[in-house]
Amino acid sequence: MAEHARPHGSFLAGEVGELAGVSGNTIGQWARRGLIRSSQSDDEPRRYSVEDIAEATVVAALIKRGVRHLDVHRASERLARRYGRWPLSDASLGTIIEDGGRPRIVLLEREGVYELVSRGWQLMAAPPPVDDVRVRLRHAP
Repeated sequence: MAEHARPHGSFLAGEVGELAGVSGNTIGQWARRGLIRSSQSDDEPRRYSVEDIAEATVVAALIKRGVRHLDVHRASERLARRYGRWPLSDASLGTIIEDGGRPRIVLLEREGVYELVSRGWQLMAAPPPVDDVRVRLRHAP
């Protein structure tokens, strides 16, 4: 997505949380900590776009799988250079677990699977099975 892309819609944190499967308070915390943005307004009450909702669903999926907040933040920062304002929902991401450890974020590219390490993205020679992360909006039963 281009960096100059315009955000669409205007939603409050409670609405975003309902769609992402977390509380509105969690959405506000993620925005204050830089895990997601509130593209429509940083003033209180924060207002979020549809694109922000997509980012929040990816953040929720990653955290639910056990990925550390720091790793989500690091992935977002590193991916923003290539994918623009909403990098987590625009990139093809997944998670892996090796040797029973903590789940880690991977980037699925044509050339292969890249693991997020402290130095950046590293191409994996023999990646373990990857669990794709997709934007999935929740709905009330």
